[in-house]
Amino acid sequence: MHGSDHPDVRRPVRELPSAPALVSSLGRLTMQDRTHAVNAVRLWSGGLMAGVVGGGVVLVGFLIVRGILDIPLLVQRNGALVTASTWWYAFGAFLSGAAATGLLHALLVTVPDPYRFFRWIVGLAVALSALVPWTLDTARSSQLAMSLINLVVGICLGSIVNGVGRSSAHLDDEPLPGHPPGW
Repeated sequence: MHGSDHPDVRRPVRELPSAPALVSSLGRLTMQDRTHAVNAVRLWSGGLMAGVVGGGVVLVGFLIVRGILDIPLLVQRNGALVTASTWWYAFGAFLSGAAATGLLHALLVTVPDPYRFFRWIVGLAVALSALVPWTLDTARSSQLAMSLINLVVGICLGSIVNGVGRSSAHLDDEPLPGHPPGW
């Protein structure tokens, strides 16, 4: 037996502190090391209102594009181009607001730095929705109009839901803005 293989020879083991312990020992505990407390009623009521605003943006966009600029808004259904329904499109924007709220709620309670993930996911979804009209075989004016409406709705929903999330969630050791500690 070699000296290091002998059971009575003990090597000193140097344990490194965990990352959160190291960071907090430096006095800089980051958001990733803490969990969020979420006021779900506030988050969801604000998120659903964001959906209402998104639906309103669709109505205004359709009014401008169809009513003032006289540009037909076409979408593809079952391989055929059909006129986009204003109310279905507005309802889709409302549902997108609810989906964004659900996504943010899930991120707030599960992942570190939830707002960064939320911004990236919403940004990619908005980019996708703004690019899809360009894949349809329709007039450029219709493609541009649908793309711009999708872009504005996406930016609107993403920014409102992000703001609602920030006012509805706080780190466990910090009170919500405007609320007493322990709220």
